[in-house]
Amino acid sequence: MKVRIDCFPCFFKQTLIAARLGTDDEALQTAILKGVTDEIKATDMAKSPAYSTTFMHRKIRQVLGRDPFKDIKSEYNQAALLLYPELRERIFRSRDPLWTATRIAIAGNIIDFGIFSSVDIAGTVERALNNPMPVDDYSRFRQAVDNHDSVLYLLDNSGEIVFDRLLIELLAAMGKKVTAVVKGAPVLNDSTAYDAVEAGLTGICKVIDNGSDCIGTILEMTSPDFNRIFGKADFIISKGQGNFETLGFNGHSHSTDGDKEIFFFLQAKCDVVSKELGLAKGSMLLLKDGIR
Repeated sequence: MKVRIDCFPCFFKQTLIAARLGTDDEALQTAILKGVTDEIKATDMAKSPAYSTTFMHRKIRQVLGRDPFKDIKSEYNQAALLLYPELRERIFRSRDPLWTATRIAIAGNIIDFGIFSSVDIAGTVERALNNPMPVDDYSRFRQAVDNHDSVLYLLDNSGEIVFDRLLIELLAAMGKKVTAVVKGAPVLNDSTAYDAVEAGLTGICKVIDNGSDCIGTILEMTSPDFNRIFGKADFIISKGQGNFETLGFNGHSHSTDGDKEIFFFLQAKCDVVSKELGLAKGSMLLLKDGIR
């Protein structure tokens, strides 16, 4: 996916959200907004929005002197953990626990403070469980689960990681070896190793980091160790819009990778991505191999 001109207002909106989360000092907020202008002016229109915003958020943290999302990440981890017992019961009481767990994992993708300043988690869960999705490759996903012994699970946001834990627990109970991937350093409200511990994930599966602070999974920015693991993986669950921007449109998941199967779990949360997909904004997707 390439940057569109409609991305530029969103770049500034993301910056303003981060600035207001990071400080109440209007002078510093102004300095942050002015500070990202060079990064925004340098936007490579041939690359994904996630590529450009990676550099933008590095600048925000530099000007602010800390991670502006640190406190809200923990807040949403704790909020999601309060929902965990009820959601787990709904999964294991359901007629098809795997279907229910995938829907709940997709619902969790609503937690994204790069785009929204508030979210309705409970309402999104009900919408995921009770309404059809415009793109739903669940039957192909179910077959892939049956056909593979191991899963590489690319995590997305904090808070959302608890919803992923539910699906990962189920996959582990089905005898699957799951390796969950977090970011190597803070960016936006994306999950890091700290969030994996806080969400209780480290006791359930192997957790690794991708050696990067990039938004999404930009293989030219991730570590050689992660790239080797990614290259060998034949079954991948990719969470969130950032991973979809960087992996779903550029061919990494297609015939050049042989038998590699990537399933994208996300909500189309911005106008540009929705338009690229030909779907209404807010649509939920379980999509195999990225390009429709």
